[in-house]
Amino acid sequence: MGPFFSPFDNLLCMLLGISFTVWFTLLLVFIIVPAVFGVSFGIRTLYMKTLLKVFEWATLRIERGAKEKNHHLYKPYTNGIIAKEPTSLEEEIKEIRRSGSNRDLDSSSAGSSEFEMSDIFYFCRRGVESIVDDEVTKRFTAEELESWNLLTRSNYNFQHISTRLTVLWGVGVVIRYCFLLPLRVTLAFTGVGLLVFFTTVIGFLPNGRMKNFLSEKVHLMCYRICERALTAIITYHHSENKPKNGGICVANHTSPIDVIILASDGCYAMVGQIHGGLMGVIQRSMVKACPHIWFERSEVKDRHLVAKRLNDHVQDKSKLPILIFPEGTCINNTSVMMFKKGSFEIGATVYPVAIKYDPRFGDAFWNSSKFGMVNYLLRMMSSWAIVCSVWYLPPMNRLEGEDAVQFANRVKAAIARQGGLVDLLWDGGLKRGKVKDTFKEEQQKLYSKILVGTQEDRSRS
Repeated sequence: MGPFFSPFDNLLCMLLGISFTVWFTLLLVFIIVPAVFGVSFGIRTLYMKTLLKVFEWATLRIERGAKEKNHHLYKPYTNGIIAKEPTSLEEEIKEIRRSGSNRDLDSSSAGSSEFEMSDIFYFCRRGVESIVDDEVTKRFTAEELESWNLLTRSNYNFQHISTRLTVLWGVGVVIRYCFLLPLRVTLAFTGVGLLVFFTTVIGFLPNGRMKNFLSEKVHLMCYRICERALTAIITYHHSENKPKNGGICVANHTSPIDVIILASDGCYAMVGQIHGGLMGVIQRSMVKACPHIWFERSEVKDRHLVAKRLNDHVQDKSKLPILIFPEGTCINNTSVMMFKKGSFEIGATVYPVAIKYDPRFGDAFWNSSKFGMVNYLLRMMSSWAIVCSVWYLPPMNRLEGEDAVQFANRVKAAIARQGGLVDLLWDGGLKRGKVKDTFKEEQQKLYSKILVGTQEDRSRS
């Protein structure tokens, strides 16, 4: 029985050996070597253009099929479902009083009460608008697409599919899960493994120019391999504004892979909390080769200690720029929310960076309240690609008489304007917490100032 199966076993082993040889040869030639030298053969760009044509055809088929069957297609409200005009509280109350009782704040008689019952309609209307069209909580859910990208998780219209589209979707599933996913997982483990190994080895070298040079090359190589593990197609704009040593790079935050996107084009000193497990191993190996800033769990809440560590780092012009995401949480890449002021109090030069993802190829947003890290990474690796644009904005410094909050808002506005994102004043902490009482008090104070100001104006007259 043994001799009978021996030729078959030999043939099977030979085929498996050839398959693995071809697999790793292609991996080495087309992915790892280009990542080492920072070059591209243009395969990913061609892949992206092909996908766009397929998506356009699929969307047209859905619309044509829905029209033939008289089905209504769902269209997301990209600009909100309520038209809102940028008017002030005082202007709106004047308009309500004028239309309700033919009086306004200026024409009220001296003997009448300052408060009018009609004023409550403004606050009621704004409350209802916030419930119906909440501009905050919808920033913590995935962006809905108008077109279909052959992923059932990205569009509600996938049930209106013809037989041809169903077959195409099935082929896409096979390609994504049977070819792209194993390739990307292999690349991810390769990139992380090389990063841990080489940074550990470099850590034994004495501090100096050679160590810094090797550390930079190793970090760039490994991050570029991880970038290819996501089939990331990134377009960098205005590279002359790239962050320089002794500065702080701040960017809008959509996903943990923001770090990979930026670090594939330049080296940064990371800031974060020390973790255990695999993440802890990576952190300990990285800090041996490069001065990253890791905090113990007990140190994170000590603002003075954090500020001192950051300030000491930026004072040394030989150290890499610090990479910080001031929002403190992931937003769905449609807006930029409030920047925490801590990184703007240091006084260092700030290099703003705007990151905008193209959701047609894959949703990069990490909804941490819905998906764990492993689940999220698997969703990323089973998507078609990660396509994004990165803009390096001119460096900005704190102006004379400008406090940290005003500086943070100015930087945030510049990032939102460049990335085509909505500039919101709300705190990203609302993702898990309640609205602070200070927000309510601000509206109350604003209304009180209007009434008190009106009374003072009439007293002078």
